Amino acid sequence: MWQIFHKNNTSPFQIIIIGFSLVILLGSLMLMLPISTQSGTTTSFLDSLFTATSAVCVTGLVIHDTATYWSEFGQFIIILLIQIGGLGVVTVAGAFSILSGRKIGLIQRSTMQEAIAAPKVGGVVRLTGFILKTALVAEMVGAAVMLPTFWREFGLVKGVWYALFHSISAFCNAGFDLMGIKAPFSSLTDYSDNPVISLTIPLLIIIGGIGFLTWDDIRTNHLHISRYRMQSKVILTVTCGLILIPSIYFYFFEFAQAPLKERLLLSFFQAVTPRTAGFNTADLNAMSESGQSIITVLMLVGGSPGSTAGGMKITTLAVLLANAMAVFRRSEFPHFFNRRIARETVSQAATIFMMYLTLPLAGGLIISQLEEQPILDCLFETASAIGTVGLSLGLTPQLQTASHLILIVLMFFGRVGGLTLIFATLSNTQHSSARLPQEHITVG
Repeated sequence: MWQIFHKNNTSPFQIIIIGFSLVILLGSLMLMLPISTQSGTTTSFLDSLFTATSAVCVTGLVIHDTATYWSEFGQFIIILLIQIGGLGVVTVAGAFSILSGRKIGLIQRSTMQEAIAAPKVGGVVRLTGFILKTALVAEMVGAAVMLPTFWREFGLVKGVWYALFHSISAFCNAGFDLMGIKAPFSSLTDYSDNPVISLTIPLLIIIGGIGFLTWDDIRTNHLHISRYRMQSKVILTVTCGLILIPSIYFYFFEFAQAPLKERLLLSFFQAVTPRTAGFNTADLNAMSESGQSIITVLMLVGGSPGSTAGGMKITTLAVLLANAMAVFRRSEFPHFFNRRIARETVSQAATIFMMYLTLPLAGGLIISQLEEQPILDCLFETASAIGTVGLSLGLTPQLQTASHLILIVLMFFGRVGGLTLIFATLSNTQHSSARLPQEHITVG
């Protein structure tokens, strides 16, 4: 595969997009097989495409309930697609090359660098190995912790399968679940007061969502935080804030009627899962519009670069906030931890922010008109799609073909990233050194 792309002068960004597209197409064809469904019937291509896109893009939005519609074979295909999508198609391809003993050339290393958001080409093979080990250990530990709970409820064989499925889905920030056997599309609401499930799932989400580069920093420098990369410090700081602040709001304003233990678990779980996992232990439709709006914002923010999470990334939000503070202070450059941020980074962050506001808004408006549904409900679904979250107010299964296609495009965009799509399209564009005349324009 690498040789074919190399001969055609395919850019790393184009390889990433082609790789994701091929895996989605193959997954769609597998899910169309009668063996993939409980009833033994053939699933339509659109429904299979939607499910495969949601799995590979680690979103979690579904048309059919995963537990009751798909067979064990279909569920295995879904979790396999989630694992590939969570780690990244290029990372998985690179892993096979490493395990087979093939030499990793410069073009492969460059593609792997872009896929995992590594700062440099050097050491990218070692980092890929670290990613695979981290994922395996985290998923196995998560499954082992949840196994006793599922074993008691479903028996040994099904308990092992449920523990593995939900551990992989949580670590990869996918949000697919098998709890539809209790009530269709119920997610984990039956475990709202179960500390084992309500703490293990969010912790797996956080571990997968803060990024492998951050974990590499932690592994290398342990608790010597001053030695961390500036990006790792930003990610850890903002992640804590984005968990703590919503948790406090949910505790006081959304779940005040619940018993204390369940109230704490509900608040913590609902603060973590919008970035960008898609599980829920609370009835989202019963939450206030303010609570749903906060979840919508969190879904758009997403996780960290080089992680299993989607969204516009917390580093994008952090850069924009730092730039705003620099403007308020009349400082020339924004900075974090005594490190200056390049103007190019600020421009890219502003572009990403604009896309993550414009696309879900446009998609929500179109779906609202097509389906004659409340605009806030539609915006919740489109934010969930582009943020690759999977939380839903129950609207997605009811939508028509055109609306499902909009969500498919948003999910794909959210997983591969806006800049990746732009750079892939404009990779051969010639840049001119000439500059246009500058003129002042007043803003604000």
